[in-house]
Amino acid sequence: MKTLNSLPVTLDNVLEAQKLLEGIITRTPVESSRALGSMVGGDVFFKCENLQRAGSFKVRGAYVRMAKLAPEEKKRGVVAASAGNHAQGVAVAAKSLGIKARIYMPLGVALPKLAATRSHGAEVVLHGHNVDEALAEAQRYADETGAVFVHPFDNVDVVAGQGTVGLEILEQIPNVDTILMGVGGGGLLAGVAVAVKARARELGRDIRIIGVQAENAAAYPPSLAADALVPLKKVSTMADGIAVGRPGQLPFSIIRELVDDVVTVSEDSLARALIFLLERAKMVVEPAGAVGVAALMDGKIENPGTTAVILSGGNIDPMLMLKVIQRGLSAAGRFMTVRMMLDDRPGSLATIARIIAENDANVTGLDHTRVGGSISMGDVSITVNLETKGHEHCEQVLGALRAEGFQPIVVH
Repeated sequence: MKTLNSLPVTLDNVLEAQKLLEGIITRTPVESSRALGSMVGGDVFFKCENLQRAGSFKVRGAYVRMAKLAPEEKKRGVVAASAGNHAQGVAVAAKSLGIKARIYMPLGVALPKLAATRSHGAEVVLHGHNVDEALAEAQRYADETGAVFVHPFDNVDVVAGQGTVGLEILEQIPNVDTILMGVGGGGLLAGVAVAVKARARELGRDIRIIGVQAENAAAYPPSLAADALVPLKKVSTMADGIAVGRPGQLPFSIIRELVDDVVTVSEDSLARALIFLLERAKMVVEPAGAVGVAALMDGKIENPGTTAVILSGGNIDPMLMLKVIQRGLSAAGRFMTVRMMLDDRPGSLATIARIIAENDANVTGLDHTRVGGSISMGDVSITVNLETKGHEHCEQVLGALRAEGFQPIVVH
């Protein structure tokens, strides 16, 4: 491991950022989770950056980057690109500093994120079909006009600003053993690692720092294995806040030296974690902010001890939330869709309804189709949406249907 002072971002940088942010950001609360703690056998706390200004930690790094601009740079304005959280962080910081901000967002960006960014006073331009295309256009605009490009993670001041989350965790949970957080480009993970590892060394302690990625957008594990940036060919995850196909060069140089591990979680695990946070913690968290919870629920972290999970953002599109809730309930065995072929005669549907009722499941939707390419004359296809009580209950309902001669196919 390199000496901490030889890294591109140091504890002094983070402490300087903390001073700049005084009176600007919210010192977000820490909430304990007895339910999750009982699952993992240790104390678990949530660092609630979902309650931060603009709904995520991103305002920290954006403000520090922009507050340190020279007067002539501020006059030229700033430009950035983002699908959501960075856009809002830059917009809020620009408004606080009196700087003109132009934000490029991809076509099809979630309406709430678009509206929120505009409401903070930024000029929003829709461009491209993904963040990479928006980033390229933002860089072109910066080169053409002289506007200062505010990168979401590949900048010393941005990383230092994000690292202030780690300082707050150490003050709020002095006995913390493990800190978990999502990682996309790596700005938050790198900043927290610098701050926490430096403080831990001063105290003669060992505090583990672990990053978590969605398995369909996990560029860090192969990059760390190769000790070089390995871009992904495809990124596909509901966790749009960490859907980054290539690690940032600056964060990577820190993460490979300081971070203890980077683990991955599935989309189903993410959905279950969001349901857990809604039901048990009463927290609205976006998928990228829930990956640490998913990793704990999946048992990906051995002997975590006293654990802090950074809920890094709460900006979730209500339409995505609807889909995620359904997927989460399905993954937990609390929602099931089955399809069956029946004889098209009176009483067949009543028999299905009786079996379901006798096994204490609840029908929430039903589709009854007589005509289709795979439906024979005299048959009918039905698709039933069921509210169930877990995986064992699902198997009970399916077994009862099979015992009566039906052949249910699980769709979800």
